Amino acid sequence: MVKNLKAKRILSLLTVAALSASLLAGCGSSDETAEGGSSETPTSGKIAVIRNLPSDDHTKQFLEGATSEGQALGYQVDTFISNGDDAKFQELVAQQIQKGYDGLIISHGKGEYSTDMIAPALEAGMKVVTFDTAFKDGAIPEGITATAQDDEALARLSLDEIVASSPSKPAKVLKIWFGPGIPPLDSRDTIYKEYEAAGKIQTVEFVGPSTLDDVQGEISNRVGAILPKYPAGSVDAMWGSWDEMAKGGYKALKEAGRTDINLVSIDVSNQDINLMMEEGSVWSATAAVDPKLIGIVNMRLLAKKLHDEETPQTYNLEAHLIKKSQLSADTTMNTLSDVVPGWGQSDAFNETWMDELRAANAK
Repeated sequence: MVKNLKAKRILSLLTVAALSASLLAGCGSSDETAEGGSSETPTSGKIAVIRNLPSDDHTKQFLEGATSEGQALGYQVDTFISNGDDAKFQELVAQQIQKGYDGLIISHGKGEYSTDMIAPALEAGMKVVTFDTAFKDGAIPEGITATAQDDEALARLSLDEIVASSPSKPAKVLKIWFGPGIPPLDSRDTIYKEYEAAGKIQTVEFVGPSTLDDVQGEISNRVGAILPKYPAGSVDAMWGSWDEMAKGGYKALKEAGRTDINLVSIDVSNQDINLMMEEGSVWSATAAVDPKLIGIVNMRLLAKKLHDEETPQTYNLEAHLIKKSQLSADTTMNTLSDVVPGWGQSDAFNETWMDELRAANAK
């Protein structure tokens, strides 16, 4: 009799605990600091996405892609940005490791600290995917998948467009770049120097921001200050190695009334498209990868790791050239696929079980 009473009491306690857990899960919320946000769905794990760049269009779309795909697969996804502050970035990563996330997506870590920064996560058994992140001596730690845009292809597409459209041979280029120290920009610069050495382009001047705090404003001011040195015909094109810098360059050209200098950039956003479509715009082309797709693919890779499936050590996303002549007044990031074949579309690392999870979480 006593044994039966004890058994019933234990069963009752277990039932109450289960109901309490269910209620907590149904009413749960996650409040993050100003640096980040969180989204919850019926979950099978928690993922932190930590980005070491300002909250620009590219960052917002990258985070949107990672969050939407993560939610669709049933994960809780929390996002954090450090605005290019390396110390703050490392602190954010350390904090999320301490919180015990199941997986991390790390964006734009630098070689001098990334290996040591991520090591505690790997030691704790967390799964890690990185984007545009460098490592000590170029050695990617075992277990990590390091992703990137195909930055060499982005540079070649943009520079080939400048060479083809410039009247001068070599093309006379105003170079807009920041570095060294940011892996994707460093990769793009390697190709730029290759084109210089081959005599395809000639740099008339290099302009870059001093920090990442106000890239557009600083580039606009600096380009505006030097333009009077270069009369019409002395510069064929401006190469914007990052669209945030290209926006500043475009503003300076527009304010100076310089319609003689062609602007070709790398990366794309709705704001870029709108500026390209302005009447009289000299922004003629940009080479890009869909930033939302980058977030999606990174999340798929992390999901495969969390399911103990094999993933590659590296993966580069395909680049595309977008020309102003392809665009129309109603073109947006969501409709670029209508005019740029293959844009924003990839089945990379998508699995049947992912489709099943998306269907289950959509109910």
